[in-house]
Amino acid sequence: MDLKLCESDYRFMNVIWENEPLTSHELVEKCEKALGWKKSTTYTVLRKMCEKGFAQNENSHIKSLVEKRNVQEYTSARFVENSFGGSLPSFLTAFLNGRKISNGEAEELKNLIDSYKEE
Repeated sequence: MDLKLCESDYRFMNVIWENEPLTSHELVEKCEKALGWKKSTTYTVLRKMCEKGFAQNENSHIKSLVEKRNVQEYTSARFVENSFGGSLPSFLTAFLNGRKISNGEAEELKNLIDSYKEE
């Protein structure tokens, strides 16, 4: 399954992820408030997300079928691959852009990297 979402679809799925399970009526209200969408737009995007396998609408009860973390991991990996040739160090250099990080952040990153090192 392709986990690629455009920005508006990702924002829509965030409404679901942050509030699920919810009714279609609740989804319409939340999308109107958070995204400024009309009922018809919400239902159109919901139908599209259901067809793509991201969400389920069963008897007007909405839930996600894909975890937010999975979409984030997929999107992040594609971004690093497409923008930095898959080089994590190049990405981090560009991301930090000369900014300093705290000792705590540096230690957290070191621990994270250590946990993913090849043996």
